Amino acid sequence: MKHTSILFASAAICALPGIAQQERTNNYRTTTEEGIIESIANIEKKTDKFNLFLDMHGSFNLDWNGSHFNEAKFKMNQLRIEAKGNINDWLSYRYRQRLNKGDSQNGYRDNVLNSIDIAGIGINLDKWSFFLGKQCAAYGGIEFDMNPIEIYQYSDMVDYMSNFMSGVNVAYNFTPRQQLQFQVLNAYNDSSREMYGNYTKAKIPLLYTVNWNGNFNDVYKTRWSASFMNETKGEHMWYFALGNDFNISDKVQAYFDWLYTREGVDRKGIITSIVQPDGWESTTGYKTAKTDIMSFILHLNYRFHPAWNIFAKAMAENEGVYKTHEQEGAPGHIVEAGRYRTAWGYVGGIEYYPLKDRNLHFFAAYVGRTYKYSNRAKVYGVDDYSTNQFSVGFIWHMPVF
Repeated sequence: MKHTSILFASAAICALPGIAQQERTNNYRTTTEEGIIESIANIEKKTDKFNLFLDMHGSFNLDWNGSHFNEAKFKMNQLRIEAKGNINDWLSYRYRQRLNKGDSQNGYRDNVLNSIDIAGIGINLDKWSFFLGKQCAAYGGIEFDMNPIEIYQYSDMVDYMSNFMSGVNVAYNFTPRQQLQFQVLNAYNDSSREMYGNYTKAKIPLLYTVNWNGNFNDVYKTRWSASFMNETKGEHMWYFALGNDFNISDKVQAYFDWLYTREGVDRKGIITSIVQPDGWESTTGYKTAKTDIMSFILHLNYRFHPAWNIFAKAMAENEGVYKTHEQEGAPGHIVEAGRYRTAWGYVGGIEYYPLKDRNLHFFAAYVGRTYKYSNRAKVYGVDDYSTNQFSVGFIWHMPVF
């Protein structure tokens, strides 16, 4: 943006006729014109240093539980404020906070409220770049990396994640289209007791991620990652993601994500809620162990007109236990290995973009979810169920300043 401001000023000077003659015959006019040009250049520079956005995803929803109509309501699904800018050629900053998320008064491990997604500084040194502070985990997946206001329904894998933690990200662009990232973050964004129960706390609870972002002629893009986390003493989480984006034509775009996590302790709590239906906090005091989830996401866009887009998404997930074990805090309670739940998701709709920047858009969308439990899960009293939602609304990454 610094170079843009200089070029803009130069172009403005060249566009003024007879500058040399004006300097000889009308010094006042020359000074005024130069002052305007300098003012415009300064505005450009200031704008680059401070950009403020309001992210909104609001809708009117009609909800069904199976075939039973539940309720109708207006809802602000996402509301975030974001400030970012480039102080100079090598230093930048970014801050983003959720305005519709409450916070505990107890504070957090990194002394930053959970409603704050991002708060840190960026350092750019040629091919190397760094981000220091609270940030999003560099997990792979195309959908995971998108602005949350653009997502009508996440998969369970992403929906139950806690993925904003404090730490450092180091990126190396070994070509203009190929990037490697290495990231180290806090594993906890709350106390070990609140997140996992009475397991012995890890002494070095950190998350390590390696991420590859590739771009092949703007036709095929990758966002692949591998992550390792210290959860509690002796228990770890592994997470793998293969995100693949395909620009098939000017009108057709698709992405496919494969995600897999294996957790020594059930960080997301999905299996825990099945095998401990009365709540782990008031019963065993321990979350369930040895859980895993595999997720598949396929999303298609068809922009049949510059202002109109139709989309469809399918999701499938297998959620279960990878190793038979005795439930901590409940002697004799054996948790068997195997699949416990299959989750299906279906999303489709149409979007209208009234502005040329393709930012603000209005939508009508359908979201369906179906949950099927295995026999080993049904012994805990759970039953298959489905939900359906039809919504109309708007999405806007609104530039405030």
